[in-house]
Amino acid sequence: MTESKLHLLTDHSREEIDGWLARYPEDQKQSASLAALRIVQHQNDGHVTVDLMDAIAEYLGMEPISVYEVASFYSMIETKPCGRHHVSVCTNIACSLMGSDEIVDHCEKKLGIKTGESTSDGRILLKKEEECLAACGGGPMMQVDHVYYENLTPEKVDEILDKLD
Repeated sequence: MTESKLHLLTDHSREEIDGWLARYPEDQKQSASLAALRIVQHQNDGHVTVDLMDAIAEYLGMEPISVYEVASFYSMIETKPCGRHHVSVCTNIACSLMGSDEIVDHCEKKLGIKTGESTSDGRILLKKEEECLAACGGGPMMQVDHVYYENLTPEKVDEILDKLD
């Protein structure tokens, strides 16, 4: 028998997860798994651990492997410690044609890291190649902590990154 890990979920996280659970039929609790992962990721400074995924599975009445599958599928879920600000540059075809490769290069040089790495001060995670972020008319674009920035230039990128604490 495995030990319960529900104590790892804060009251605030449970309250937020319950809000998502209320949106789905009682027998479809797994529908809240992605939201639960995002909530718990926020609770844990930007990443989820196996123990936290186990707690989510227990809370939602799911098999842990099902939660692991969701966490590993979606690029917005981090399973390792990383920078507190998540920066994603869209590199899909439309943004690529409008200069996203230069934006990625500029970010890597400015931050002194490669995509998929975090700055040594734990400030910024430059996420690995990001598939389409659905803002093709504003390319090249990037997402910083779920906020979109479009029509980027290296100067605009500098302004955005310099404002992050």
